[in-house]
Amino acid sequence: MHPYLTKLQLTEDDIQLNAIRAQGSGGQNVNKVSTAIHLRFDIKSSPLTDFYKQRLLNYKDQRISKDGIIIIKAQQYRTQEQNKEDALQRLVELIQKASQIQKNRRPTKPTRSSQQRRLNSKNRHGAKKALRKKVFD
Repeated sequence: MHPYLTKLQLTEDDIQLNAIRAQGSGGQNVNKVSTAIHLRFDIKSSPLTDFYKQRLLNYKDQRISKDGIIIIKAQQYRTQEQNKEDALQRLVELIQKASQIQKNRRPTKPTRSSQQRRLNSKNRHGAKKALRKKVFD
């Protein structure tokens, strides 16, 4: 069991990992070795609670398809094991971020003294500019 997945009670059977060749420059290592990891996670058939499933399905992220499948491609590192770690960590972070509930913003008014300070500042700045004008005879 992976330490990242134990937080969410997921097993490695719930996640589909495929090794693929990484894109980009890198010479022979990139051309020969499949070091990149393609992670697929089906939200609907996962053992997550309904709360997590609903939050993930409603979460706006380009990595979540319309069918409810999270697709993460990890190719930052040179080894397959490091890319696997990175992909799993990013999956857990995505699930945690989607489950956070944002507090509603309460609109506030500026205080009377802050409004007064702003207007005084504007007047001082305007007076400074006015002193730079040409003086007519």
